[in-house]
Amino acid sequence: MALFCINRYAGEEEQQEEAEDRARVLLERLRQQAKARQLKKQREAQPEGEEGEIPGGAGPGGELGEERGKRKRESEEQSCEQGQKTLKKKQRSHSSSEERADTEEAADGSTPLKKKKKENRRKSKVPQERTEADSEEDIKQRENRSNLKNKSSKRKKRDEETEGAETRNKENSERAEGNESTKKELSLAASEEEANPPPSSLVVLADYDRRPVQKVQPFLPQWLAQPKLVQKRIKDNLVPIRDVPGIHPRLLKKLQMNGIESFFPVQAEVIPAVLQSASNGYLMGQGGYRPKDICVSAPTGSGKTLSFVIPVVQVLLDRVVCQVRALVVLPTKELAQQVSKVFNIYTDGTGLKVVLITGQKSFAKEQEMLVQKKVTGYCSLADIIVATPGRLTDHISQTPGFSLTELRFLIIDEADRMIDDMHQNCLNQIVKAAFQVENDSGSNVLFQRTKPGPLTAASSCYPQIPLQKLLFSATLTQDPEKLQQLDLFQPRLFTSVYSEKKTLGDGTETEQETNKKYTLPEGLLQCYVPCDLNSKPLLLLHFMLTMKFTRVLCFTNSREASHRLFLLVQAFGGVTVAEFSSRLPPNERQRTMKEFEQGKIQLLISTDATARGIDVKGVNYVINYDAPQFIRTYVHRVGRTARAGKAGVAFSLVLRIQERRFLRMLKDAGIQDIKKHPVKGNSLKPLVQQYEEALRRLEKTVKNERAQKRA
Repeated sequence: MALFCINRYAGEEEQQEEAEDRARVLLERLRQQAKARQLKKQREAQPEGEEGEIPGGAGPGGELGEERGKRKRESEEQSCEQGQKTLKKKQRSHSSSEERADTEEAADGSTPLKKKKKENRRKSKVPQERTEADSEEDIKQRENRSNLKNKSSKRKKRDEETEGAETRNKENSERAEGNESTKKELSLAASEEEANPPPSSLVVLADYDRRPVQKVQPFLPQWLAQPKLVQKRIKDNLVPIRDVPGIHPRLLKKLQMNGIESFFPVQAEVIPAVLQSASNGYLMGQGGYRPKDICVSAPTGSGKTLSFVIPVVQVLLDRVVCQVRALVVLPTKELAQQVSKVFNIYTDGTGLKVVLITGQKSFAKEQEMLVQKKVTGYCSLADIIVATPGRLTDHISQTPGFSLTELRFLIIDEADRMIDDMHQNCLNQIVKAAFQVENDSGSNVLFQRTKPGPLTAASSCYPQIPLQKLLFSATLTQDPEKLQQLDLFQPRLFTSVYSEKKTLGDGTETEQETNKKYTLPEGLLQCYVPCDLNSKPLLLLHFMLTMKFTRVLCFTNSREASHRLFLLVQAFGGVTVAEFSSRLPPNERQRTMKEFEQGKIQLLISTDATARGIDVKGVNYVINYDAPQFIRTYVHRVGRTARAGKAGVAFSLVLRIQERRFLRMLKDAGIQDIKKHPVKGNSLKPLVQQYEEALRRLEKTVKNERAQKRA
């Protein structure tokens, strides 16, 4: 029991000591806070007095500052007194607990321990009372000192206020005059600080300000970066045919017979360039050197076909032996037919033979047109071949006696599509066949050519027929990596640009050329119609029936879509319509094209088969029923109208989901002159009832066609 009491009283003493330590720490904190507040008041005393003054005398502003200071001091003194009271309460509670413990010990009869503990308590109470008395005296002395300081500062302030009253009256007038100037200076300083913030040691890695993204300028070879510029405005830049140097009189007569009195800008630039490269004949280049390859990028309908037909025919007029001297490769059969017609017009009466290879005739008949077998061997029957890639590669590999070793001109029309559609294998086979070494020996060995390499004395000893490549397209790529695949030799680029005339202040006109990625025909008006998927057929019928469009070429993205739209318009009635796609045989396609050009068909629904290079005569409107996915497709589609300087309109039915992407595609290509042409729903209501009946008929016809296919 005694041990228990000892442990109990020992633990209480420890708790008492801890409580005393906490009380001392609290007192020190309160004293420090009081000191800090007094220092703040002393520092703020002078500005508070100045702010409270009213011009014209010592107003009540100073008295308000003094009252605020008194209130703060009183609140601090109260907080100190409360802290002291709490300490006294804690000490009293500890003393009462100790007295209770003594009474308990007296009941138990432990007298010696009582005496020791009482002595210890008396010893501990004495320093506590001394420290409390000292602390109270210190606080009182500090309060007296602060009061004396405040009184002295107040007296000084009052004296200063009375002395400076007269001076302030004078200064107030000056301040009133300078207030306006200071306000202006402050506003300017604030704006300067916002514009030029103070430098900081922090490094800003990224912020939220949107800045224009600088486009990376591609590094192009010199022939791409500095091309020969050709004017795009056809009507303003026509060149008479007799002003172009070097054209044969026979060809001039042919041109006049066909109603051509002047050349377009592209023709006036390209024809002399090709003729100059063959000025020494087709067997040798100019000065004995290899001629440069030529690339032409011009808008649709600018006369690119005639720009290579005239020089090729003129160079081959003096040929003696019939050999394949010129090869024209085109992506579609219809375009090949069109080019072969132009060649036949200008080779009529010259002895030159033009052969068309597109697969429309049997393979055996085409072989008979190309090669004839004699006793001495095979001989060529064609000087100029117009072909599609697939059929041409078949004849290179399977037709005996078919040779391209005498080839002088390799012409690739729609060159960008030839590259994109993976016809590179075809081009490699053509070049390989052109430089193929024949096994038979004789006089031909002298003129057999090898693949061109570095110019040396040995290579210049034997003359070789040079192979010159001519590339034409409305959307010729400027990707050097793709053009490198064609293995061009020192190429020259002819490209068309817009020529904009701007009037200056003195009334003079200056031509400013702006280089764009793609160029469109001059007389083309572009519009787009935002719509929903269900309203697209109604919009097409609205254009044909309500707005009375004639000779309309309508493009879709697939054969199935064109056939279905054709059946729907046919079921609706009131419009002479036909379809043009690869699902139809060639004879039927030719017939529908002739009827459309004659005006018998008002609406021709087609896939992109007619979008490339085909010169469809008399197209007034082009409607993109399905919005094109690529800018090149758009350029070739709308280029079917407004050809050869004429006027034309192109409409694009764009879904609202596609509108943003469609406009961005045109903007990136430099095409910004397209107009929005919305059609109100009220104008389509008269067509709805008949359109619903046409849809029912369409379902029946589609079912019948499927049943026929199954049967």
